[in-house]
Amino acid sequence: MSDEDPNDAPAPAGEPHEKPQLSDAARRALAEAEERRKAAAEERPTEIGGRDGPDPARYGDWEVKGIASDF
Repeated sequence: MSDEDPNDAPAPAGEPHEKPQLSDAARRALAEAEERRKAAAEERPTEIGGRDGPDPARYGDWEVKGIASDF
């Protein structure tokens, strides 16, 4: 015996799936999210005179060789 119901099988890959109708607010939210993704993907400018390595505030690296960095 199996717990799976043969009628609940997923649709074949060749058949298109129906997309749910989105409200205007949902479409605007998706467009804004896409814009934010594009902005985040853009390359940041090179820092001049900054320290090497990851951002100390983000990674908890507050000291380098006993000197606390001021940022």
